[in-house]
Amino acid sequence: MRASRLVSLLLLLQARGRMTAGELADALEVSVRTVYRDVESLGAAGVPVYAERGPAGGYRLLDGYRTRLTGLTAGEAEALFLAGMPGPAAELGLGSVLATAELKLRAALPADLADRGARLRQRFHLDAPSWFREPEPTPHLAALAAAVWEDRRVQVRYRRWKAPREVTRTLDPFGVVLKAGRWYLVAAASGQVRTYRVAAILDLAVLDEPAERPTGFDLAESWQELAARYERSVYRAEARVRMTVAALAQTTYLFPPAMSRAAQENAGAPDAAGWVTTTVPIESVRHGCVEMLKLGAQVEVLTPTELRELVASTAHALAALYPPSGDALPRGPRAGDAPARESKAGDAPMAGTPGRAPAIEAVFRR
Repeated sequence: MRASRLVSLLLLLQARGRMTAGELADALEVSVRTVYRDVESLGAAGVPVYAERGPAGGYRLLDGYRTRLTGLTAGEAEALFLAGMPGPAAELGLGSVLATAELKLRAALPADLADRGARLRQRFHLDAPSWFREPEPTPHLAALAAAVWEDRRVQVRYRRWKAPREVTRTLDPFGVVLKAGRWYLVAAASGQVRTYRVAAILDLAVLDEPAERPTGFDLAESWQELAARYERSVYRAEARVRMTVAALAQTTYLFPPAMSRAAQENAGAPDAAGWVTTTVPIESVRHGCVEMLKLGAQVEVLTPTELRELVASTAHALAALYPPSGDALPRGPRAGDAPARESKAGDAPMAGTPGRAPAIEAVFRR
């Protein structure tokens, strides 16, 4: 353990130059006293490390000194092979580069470590896209990644979901992010940092202008903030609902994560019939209707009134399409048809509904 720490201390000084004892202690997660002892040990072993006094002082290596120590532990070698992502790397235009790098790494490693790395790649695989979703075409991704790497400004023609549908923007690109199989660009337009879906970029031109990248910009931190802001902006309303305990469990698989999480966190204790009351965020009345219908007769909307009425009218329309008359083929309502009958006590519950959950018409009877 101590030998590994000494190697880390040496490599830190080699990579970063001058570092104070406090900075080394933070990087190595040890005490300052331990750093003092480790520096003395390196000096005793012949490593030319020395201390500079004063406010801007610290430890550093003698100018020109470079260690050729390249030993890797088994875990480190495995981690390097696991870090390779053939699919995303190929989309970025780096597939052949990654393959070549892996060949060089395997050739440079001792035989036992190279074998461990190869075994790891045969046992772990990254498949980024979500289930039942085709990968999005991103013909401009490689050129965009090159512009990000070279800090070049880009001009894009972009397809938006709101009017005007197509816009042209000049962007300072900061980085690309792969989220659930979809690529996003984090960039600044007119000084404001935003995200852009790479698949929605219709045309791309890399400009001969340097991008203005903020000092200290952290892509991972910025992405987390942007993603959280997006989730907050999407869910602009709430719905108060009753649902069965079984339906509450099913929200994990049927609702978007933010809705499912809120439904379970806000749920009260179940009543004698096995129903709970909870509050869920919704994007709009129409979006809420689509999500609630996934649970069939196992959910009842209490508020808002507009959502309850929309779900009720949809339920009545569905009941009219599927009357319990035994018709060979379902048909839509026609002029002169009698109104669809309302459910009565004793009706069989909907398929998949636990216990005696009411039929969907009865839940939303007005």
